[in-house]
Amino acid sequence: MAGRVITFSKNIFLPLTTVCRNRCGYCCFRTPVRDGCLMDPGLVQETLARGAAMGCTEALFTFGEKPEEEPGFPEYLARIGYRSILDYCYAMCEAAIRAGLLPHTNAGILTYEEMAVLKEVNASMGIMLETTARLDAHANSPGKDPDVRLAMMADAGRLKIPFTTGLLLGIGESMRDREESLEAIRNLHVTYGHIQEVIVQNFCPVEGTRMGSARPIGFEEYRTVIRMAREILPSDIAVQIPPNLADASRLIGCGVNDLGGVSPVTIDYVNPDHPWPEIESLKTLVGDAILRERLCIYPQYIEKGWYPPRLAALISRLQKNR
Repeated sequence: MAGRVITFSKNIFLPLTTVCRNRCGYCCFRTPVRDGCLMDPGLVQETLARGAAMGCTEALFTFGEKPEEEPGFPEYLARIGYRSILDYCYAMCEAAIRAGLLPHTNAGILTYEEMAVLKEVNASMGIMLETTARLDAHANSPGKDPDVRLAMMADAGRLKIPFTTGLLLGIGESMRDREESLEAIRNLHVTYGHIQEVIVQNFCPVEGTRMGSARPIGFEEYRTVIRMAREILPSDIAVQIPPNLADASRLIGCGVNDLGGVSPVTIDYVNPDHPWPEIESLKTLVGDAILRERLCIYPQYIEKGWYPPRLAALISRLQKNR
């Protein structure tokens, strides 16, 4: 492992809303429309300032998919002066840029036109494929239709958006489903060249959810899928694992070369029971490998110029300061 480079991004996590049209059986992020379901713009600005002061370079914006479809949510948006969650996200991405952080947005299913707009203020974007299988876990979740997700990922490729996707392991899929999912991602990348990283994420059951008593995948099974990902995916796609959900030190040797976003400021709102490791502890976690901080847009896409012109100066400055 000596001489290998393992990267990570120093980020802040900004969940603009927990309202979502999907009803995934494993989710503990989604809430009904209620007071507190929308992150206040003042809190967003405060968090951006804290992140910048701590040397973070990425503002990860995420929120429930198409929350306007949930009755009552548009009224909450109107209270803070926005007509749609995407208008709000766009404005907060602009605030992130002013604060000196690069926006990365994961908003669930978006149309080609919506992504084209958000591309103007994002260094990269993403959506988890999760699986190409059709599962009970995704019943009553129209946005989790694998064909819809793959179509969105293809649109991102046509728009030349540096893109993050990934698999969620242990939600009812088979090993063959995992292989097919990785092959689908590979094929998209061969066509468009836009997949910069694939997250291989283990599902961690949360008490109180429909799948709260599900059995998580075993460690050796996890290692097998990581090795499969490294074999199937082209070498220019990073294989990423979340270091707060498993013992990453025992997984890195399977072909992992990225640890994703790690925040010294905010929690993992999707997995709130699993705190981020301290940034300094990552050096121990990677063993003999070289730990290197990166931006949320990978170097090859910076070289290609796959970013909006308004981010050029910020990307250049952040590259020099790392």
